[in-house]
Amino acid sequence: MAVDYAALKKGGFMRQKQKNNFSLRLRVVGGNVTAEQLAKIAEVAEKFGDGHVHLTSRQSIEIPFIKLEEIDAVKAALAEGKVEPGVCGPRVRTITACQGNAICPSGCINTYELAKELDDRYFARELPHKFKFGITGCQNNCLKAEENDLGIKGGLQVTWRESDCIGCGVCVKACRTEAITLEDGKITVDPEKCNFCGRCSKACPTDAWDTVSGYIVSFGGVFGNHIAKGEPVIPFISDHDLLMKICDAAIEFFARNANPGERFKFTLDRVGRDVFEKEIREVYENG
Repeated sequence: MAVDYAALKKGGFMRQKQKNNFSLRLRVVGGNVTAEQLAKIAEVAEKFGDGHVHLTSRQSIEIPFIKLEEIDAVKAALAEGKVEPGVCGPRVRTITACQGNAICPSGCINTYELAKELDDRYFARELPHKFKFGITGCQNNCLKAEENDLGIKGGLQVTWRESDCIGCGVCVKACRTEAITLEDGKITVDPEKCNFCGRCSKACPTDAWDTVSGYIVSFGGVFGNHIAKGEPVIPFISDHDLLMKICDAAIEFFARNANPGERFKFTLDRVGRDVFEKEIREVYENG
C-alpha cells in the first residue's frame, strides 16, 4: 500500500533518513507542557521510539524513531496523556512564547494566554507556505520576536504622574534609551526615543507612572536560508481586539497574495510593503 507522506508530514510525522522511521513533532503552545504530558511523552518515547526526545528551536518536542506501522498506536497512546501531534508544511506552526508577566518580573503582557488564543485561532491553518508567530513579553526580547513572520512584543505606554513623583531620578537611570529627562523637578519623556520597555514604571519607588499594556507587532521576519528582521507598521497597539484584527489582516494578506512556497517576507517584497502597510493602517484606524 502506498504511503501518503504528505499527509503524515501535515500531521507532524517527519520522515527520517532511516527507512520507515519518523520523528513526531508534538503540539506545544507557548513553550508550556504539563507534568502529565511530560510523563506520557517519556512513556511513548520509551515504548515506541528509542528512548529519547528532541527539544526543537521553536519550543516543541519531537519523538524520533517512530515506526510507520505504529503511528496509529502512538497517536492513541499520546491522547491518553492529552498530548497532540503538531504540524509541518505550509500552514500556521507552533505559537512560541516566553514566560511573560505571569512569571517574569520584566514581562509586560501575558504571553501564554495570548499564545493559547492565537493557537486556537490559527493553528494548522492552510497557507501558501509556513507561517510562524512568536510572542515575547518585553524589550529583553528573549523570544526574538522579529525572527517570525509575525512577531508580538509586549510593552508599556507610560505617562508621568507629577503628584506622586519625588524627583529621585531613578526612572532616568533605568531608561536604556535616554528617553527620560529630569529638570527642575519635572520629568519629560521623549516619545521618539521611548521603546515602551516600562523600566521607568517598574523602577519607580512611588509608582508615579500610569501605564497601559500593549503590543509592538512586527511583520516579515525570516530566519533560515535567508535572514531578515521583521518590521513594525504601528508603533504601539493597546487594544487587544484590534491586535487580533491586525493578525487576521496579516494572515489574510498572505493567503491572498503569496505564491506557493513563498514566505511572508518575500510576498511583501514582491507585492510591495507599502501595499501591505496601507491595509494594516486601515484596520488600525477603523478598528
